[in-house]
Amino acid sequence: MKRLLLDTHAFIWWIAGDESLGVQARAQIADSGNQIYVSAATIWEMSIKRQLGKLSAPDDLESVVERCGFTPLPITLFHAQQAGSLPTHHRDPFDRMLIAQAQAEGLRLVTKDAAFPAYGVHLLPADV
Repeated sequence: MKRLLLDTHAFIWWIAGDESLGVQARAQIADSGNQIYVSAATIWEMSIKRQLGKLSAPDDLESVVERCGFTPLPITLFHAQQAGSLPTHHRDPFDRMLIAQAQAEGLRLVTKDAAFPAYGVHLLPADV
């Protein structure tokens, strides 16, 4: 069993059925033997972008996560401390939180972000 944390774009691609999500990534997410996590940071980021008119997304993202059978990942104080302590290879606070959560929880991060490997986090390319 693989434990995968979806980067925000990977989650968006999944719920939209967007073919930007690669065949291998899609197969791993669809595999019922794997546990798929969606961070509260992803929902927060999507909600902000939706409110600013930069993203079209469902209003009730929590229900979407539930319908997909994904596991919600809350942000803990430890996650927040770890995200704040990361080197500044990446300045996006949402991405820094995802990196910290993946490291703290031993999750593989599904992303296409080229800055993530600098953190030594386990990755699954989202676009392959």
